[in-house]
Amino acid sequence: MVERLRLLPVAEQLSALIGGRPVTALFDCIGPGVEAAVAHMAEGDIVLLENLRFHPEEKANDPAFAKTLADLADIYVNDAFAVCHRAHASVVGIPNYLPAVAGLLLENELETFRNILERPQRPFAAVIGGAKVSDKLSVLDNVITRVDLLLVGGGMASTFIRSRGYDVGASRVETDRLDAVRRIADRAETLQVRLLLPQDVVVADRLEAGARTRTVPVTEIPEGWIVADIGSKTIDEFSRELSRCATVVWNGPMGVFEVPEFAEGTRRIAADLAALPGTTVIGGGSTAEAVAQMGLADRITHVSTGGGAALKVLGGEPLPGVEALQEA
Repeated sequence: MVERLRLLPVAEQLSALIGGRPVTALFDCIGPGVEAAVAHMAEGDIVLLENLRFHPEEKANDPAFAKTLADLADIYVNDAFAVCHRAHASVVGIPNYLPAVAGLLLENELETFRNILERPQRPFAAVIGGAKVSDKLSVLDNVITRVDLLLVGGGMASTFIRSRGYDVGASRVETDRLDAVRRIADRAETLQVRLLLPQDVVVADRLEAGARTRTVPVTEIPEGWIVADIGSKTIDEFSRELSRCATVVWNGPMGVFEVPEFAEGTRRIAADLAALPGTTVIGGGSTAEAVAQMGLADRITHVSTGGGAALKVLGGEPLPGVEALQEA
């Protein structure tokens, strides 16, 4: 058991959110002590089981572990979209033993993504960033068939830039994905989807606060320098194009936003989406973190609670946790 990963602070916060009603944080999630605490609950009592991941059986989706958890309850409600991409005991195992339903948050997440992917108001744009192309290939492959406009930024843009024959200095390039990004560009052309890559970038001698920086065209990235953010001309172009859209989904920051010198691209895209009168959806993870840090989350139509799960949905892949509910 790792003390800093215990759920006592969660119990305290939950208690505060529900008007001070007590929430009992148990010291484990299975065992005689847990069974006794649950058996002695009166109407209206609330107990919070301890972190399931302290037991390796959780990630292993152990049937006996799932059955032990299920024996504590009469009904199972999954309201955790953020874990629905994981085939863990508490996500896909418990529904084998109990009546199982989706919670309101999970229902809202699924409906939101279904609506933008299947029935978007157009023009529909996807803004995709983040560090690695390999993390977003399925997303790119899926959204390219649905959007009118695809904007690419972040560290993954270096692989796109390199695929077009330009040097990207010391920036990370996934050389094994160059053919894949070329295929995406070809599909965009075939489908008449506008694919916008950075035309200029902020480069740095290191990805740390206080680094030397300069803004250069993507055709002139100096040797030994690292792409850290999209440049001002790219920001202006992306902003102009997004202002014409009725629906935008965004997953992945435009640069290393945790460092102030490299946060402008992410900040401007967040501000643009916050000002957009149409439907705006943030695909969870670090993008949601950035929007929250900038105080703009309440001006976005939907900020997803799940990074990995959002990637699966945007990639057109099934979520094990949702499939388990449907089977139940």
